[in-house]
Amino acid sequence: MKILGLIWLEDIVEKLWRKHHVRQNEVEEIFENDPYFRHVEKGDRPGEDLYSTMSQTDGGRYLIVFFIYKKNQWALIVSTRNMEPEERKIYEER
Repeated sequence: MKILGLIWLEDIVEKLWRKHHVRQNEVEEIFENDPYFRHVEKGDRPGEDLYSTMSQTDGGRYLIVFFIYKKNQWALIVSTRNMEPEERKIYEER
């Protein structure tokens, strides 16, 4: 999957920090550090589905990022959190 850039909404950036203590740069690192992409569900708009990507930050944190893959190959960030143990196992076994 090719991601040309990330789209950030201010309320999402605030929520990521407030709820999950995740910074924007950590999300950017996920997309740069050997990410593992998975299709989550079909989107409301044709060609814009929900995906997740899992990877490790430069600081060693295992995160999962949910995003809408836009037609222009940009990712609209929806949410991010620490991986659950089951997700980390999937990531490590891929």
